Amino acid sequence: MTTTPTPPPPPADATPIPSASIPPASSEPRWLSPDEQHLWRTFLQMQKELEAQLSRQMLNDSELSMADFSVLVQLTDTPEGQARVLELARGLRWEKSRLSHHLTRMVKRGLIDRAECASDGRGSFVVITDSGRRAIEDAAPKHVETVRKLFFDPLSEGQLAQLGQVAERILAAMQGCPESDPDE
Repeated sequence: MTTTPTPPPPPADATPIPSASIPPASSEPRWLSPDEQHLWRTFLQMQKELEAQLSRQMLNDSELSMADFSVLVQLTDTPEGQARVLELARGLRWEKSRLSHHLTRMVKRGLIDRAECASDGRGSFVVITDSGRRAIEDAAPKHVETVRKLFFDPLSEGQLAQLGQVAERILAAMQGCPESDPDE
């Protein structure tokens, strides 16, 4: 007779997960029902198609990739137009190495600069340049038009409110999961 090994206890510093969100322990996987599988695959297909169409639109209407646009959005959301690399990595949900390589390419294209932090000398800031600001200002109207056409216009106000509630609930359920931080 085969026995299932008992998992080790969680580390003392582990983030507790509310018991209501933990499915009952079982040796059998909780397979998706046909309806759940259809919903999951439809969601994944929608996500990929949205990303593909937004990327195509961005490249066709500007010289920015969606990654460039995402970095520039993070920088324009700060009053000074600058942020530390770690802050950007967290905001973008990117690993630091991916961000570092991407920032190097953006510096070469004149969209951003790096500036030393004079107050503590520990690191540098990523700063949007005038060229970067012009690029995002030029790209944003068409991008917003495409987002509206693909994501908002097909849904009623009630559906949008419900989608917002569902998205917030799923995001809240993911908080505290070890997989939620790309560099930890």
